[in-house]
Amino acid sequence: MNLAVFGGTFDPPHNGHLALCLFARELFDIDRIIISVSNNPLKKTRGATDSHRKHMAELLAAEINLTGLSCEVSGWELEKRQPSYTVDLLRHIKNLYPDAGITLLIGEDSFREFPLWKEHETLCSLYRIAVFRRITAEKESVPAITVEGKDRQENVTFIDFTYPVSSTDIREFAATGRSIESLVPPSIRRYITDQGLYRK
Repeated sequence: MNLAVFGGTFDPPHNGHLALCLFARELFDIDRIIISVSNNPLKKTRGATDSHRKHMAELLAAEINLTGLSCEVSGWELEKRQPSYTVDLLRHIKNLYPDAGITLLIGEDSFREFPLWKEHETLCSLYRIAVFRRITAEKESVPAITVEGKDRQENVTFIDFTYPVSSTDIREFAATGRSIESLVPPSIRRYITDQGLYRK
């Protein structure tokens, strides 16, 4: 089985997350995607509580499942009640699915912080990493990943992918009363509205 792991704060999930998951399915012949809601130690602020973020991730998973792709949400990182690290998450998932091949899906911005990640060398040694890059006229440099002096870029695949929406923008739009209808799946928009999330 080919598993993809897509972690993030999902504050909130949006159409870019949905498109990325569906694109990954086609590129890597993914059988199942695990969406993990994180407490990213590199992100100091939250707009919504853990329970709201997890529920919205579950709504995103339901949207993905409508396309025929198997998707589930993991709350393992949230349950730790402390900063979570991707290497620990992937070890946990590997214990659950010992025979599965695992691909980590991350955005280019996250990959630029990759040398700051806990045991980032281990991640490159054991798992395939798919980096979704913004399409720009000029490619910016990305960090070189080495393990014991060896270049590990062969384990990293770069995919051109641009979806002009961010969770930061959505939170700001919701706070100021602007429409987010075109930015998030309908179920998530309704949840944000019904729960009054991100209002100032």
